[in-house]
Amino acid sequence: MKTYMAHAETVERKWYVVDAAGVPLGRLASRVASVLRGKNKPTFTPNVDCGDFVIIINTDKAVLTGKKLENKFYRYHTGYIGGLKEISYKKMMEEKSDLAVYEAVKGMLPKNSLGRVMLKKLKVYKGAEHNHAAQKPEVLKLD
Repeated sequence: MKTYMAHAETVERKWYVVDAAGVPLGRLASRVASVLRGKNKPTFTPNVDCGDFVIIINTDKAVLTGKKLENKFYRYHTGYIGGLKEISYKKMMEEKSDLAVYEAVKGMLPKNSLGRVMLKKLKVYKGAEHNHAAQKPEVLKLD
């Protein structure tokens, strides 16, 4: 039996739109990361970028379960001495909910050059409008 190996030139990409309203952030991120990687396709190859484009809308209406809004923090370092900054997810979901979703998906992709290429196929918007209507995106069901 032969093993099928996809090539980057032969991959057919589709566009999907995901509505994040009322969906838990982690479940949304894991499903989107799977589609960006191409794991939903029968032609999945781990060392080839065979994923699809994903548009996420209504990120300001995504939810965090439990007490994560109060207890969870987004931390980053500025690069200077003592430059560790932290923002609570309550403040982040109010002001920069698109960044919170983007970082959640980024954390679930491979940490290498292939993961960085996959991340470029992710488009995140706070509101319900996006400017990718010409690509005719299909609605992606989160089950």
